[in-house]
Amino acid sequence: MISIVGKEYLKENTETAEFSYKKEYNNKRLEFIPINFEGRDFQRVDIRFVKGNVTVLIETKANFDVDKTAEVQLSAYVEYEKRLTGNNVIAILANTNDDRIKVWKGNVKPENFLEDETHLRTMNEYVDFYHHRVNDKEKVMQNTYSLNELLHAYGVSESLRSQFVGTCLLALKNNLEYKTPTINASQIRAGIKEILGTLLTDDISKTTKLSLLNNNVLESQDIRDLNDDALRDILSNIEQNILPFINDRSTAGQDLLNLFFITFNKYIGKKDKNQAFTPDHITDFMSKLTLVNKNSVVMDPCCGSGSFLVRAMTQAIDDCNTADEENRIKKNQIFGIEYNEIAFGLSTTNMLIHGDGNSNIIQGSCFEHENWIINARPNIILMNPPYNAQSKHLPDEYTDTWSDSTSRDPSKGFYFVKYITDLLNENRIKATIAVLLPVSCAIGTSNEIKKLKKAILIENRLDAVFTLPNEVFYPGASVSACCMVFETGKPHSSGGDTFFGYYKNDGFKKRKNLGRVEQMDNITEKSKWEEIEKTWLDLYFNRKSVEGISVTHKVTGTDEWLCEAYMKTDYTKLSQDDFQRTVNDYLSFLIKKGDFL
Repeated sequence: MISIVGKEYLKENTETAEFSYKKEYNNKRLEFIPINFEGRDFQRVDIRFVKGNVTVLIETKANFDVDKTAEVQLSAYVEYEKRLTGNNVIAILANTNDDRIKVWKGNVKPENFLEDETHLRTMNEYVDFYHHRVNDKEKVMQNTYSLNELLHAYGVSESLRSQFVGTCLLALKNNLEYKTPTINASQIRAGIKEILGTLLTDDISKTTKLSLLNNNVLESQDIRDLNDDALRDILSNIEQNILPFINDRSTAGQDLLNLFFITFNKYIGKKDKNQAFTPDHITDFMSKLTLVNKNSVVMDPCCGSGSFLVRAMTQAIDDCNTADEENRIKKNQIFGIEYNEIAFGLSTTNMLIHGDGNSNIIQGSCFEHENWIINARPNIILMNPPYNAQSKHLPDEYTDTWSDSTSRDPSKGFYFVKYITDLLNENRIKATIAVLLPVSCAIGTSNEIKKLKKAILIENRLDAVFTLPNEVFYPGASVSACCMVFETGKPHSSGGDTFFGYYKNDGFKKRKNLGRVEQMDNITEKSKWEEIEKTWLDLYFNRKSVEGISVTHKVTGTDEWLCEAYMKTDYTKLSQDDFQRTVNDYLSFLIKKGDFL
């Protein structure tokens, strides 16, 4: 076993005395809380390998099939290891009387069991279980682009593609039969519908959701026009080129799944540049900065394709120790509202792929579901409201104040924040709100925004504002965005300084046909974003001021809410390229104005 995994990564084994977690905790002056089972106190693991932030634990048994404590014991060691090092863990039971093994990625839970892992691998391969996901992301983006071309060739309209592929993916994940030559396209569609109906069995909105997915997708003219070979070709492409990259049993898998939806949504966005689908790494950042955990009740009142809800559910489940806790989160702690019918279908499909949890997503306007929001009693709100909503999507009490020439929301989505904070405060519901808004909302360029900024701070504290990268929504909306964090029920005047982050560099770069792609560090071969996110969160949680990136400052509703207004510039990091880029941007600005001759 040691020679296969790699002796150079071996830390402890039975030949040199088992690794004692109690001893190691004591050495680091940490409190050791043993996990007991039927009077047994587990403390020592047989074999332990470590490389970077990945640990491989191997517990040997004569026969793990008959040893009822085997999985409980291994599970205890995983918990100890995570508390001790914070590492990602590969947990393995290995028989000594034959070559059989059982492998889990993370906690020893049924959903983390890797049933296809029947032989030991090298340490580098186990490290890849956690770190190869960046390359997988790019690959799935490439495959999604190719799939888009295939759907175009078969005449599936852009607005339908994302929901259609998501529905097919869900059906394939649940063993859709489509390869048998005697089954025609109509029967395949019926098979998909049957799977959807089974999955929605316990959903109180089953009829509505099933009707939407059926009428908008399966019975749409484009899909009914697909002949037997075309539908099989599409399903085969999805099964071979998308499904293998999606593992909804792990956090990395969740990332890829959200990436799939977001990558496809960009094709809808070609016709509407106001659509700002939130990138997966930004939903991850916002879930972490709001400290989503197993006790959180999370709501997105403008949930779109459900990316915030999926990310929040993933993070909350990662904090669970039992299946009952996980089921409680899925059933009772994730809530979403979506007005747009297509996006609502996407969110339903997205949550279904992650098990239960879709039953608390409803279709409609958040302004028409006050009681539903109040009854949910959310303590965390994550949202990215529409920035150019039409008057029909907003309450009359607000639109009646608009001038006759105003056709779209002059607050650029800020009114949604005011509505939610007022509703929560009126019902004494304490919550943390993290919201994506255009930078213009932080600056306060219009009278409407200025009024809202002052009004919101009367009963709510502005805890932080993060200026995000340029074109963070590319290739959808082109707007520059920021993330604001509010604490409800706390007058801003009673609090301390607000944290401001100039978080412009997220380690992503634009790639033709792929959007913004995560980059790897050439030296460490690790994701640049993973290290950047750690820095962003550390600065925020510890309220650190660093030249060129962060500052704390006391502001009012009349001030500018951006880091750029208060931070010191670190001139040592400016390069010739920065200077040239600024000159080029200024020349471009003059040309557009017609002032350059």
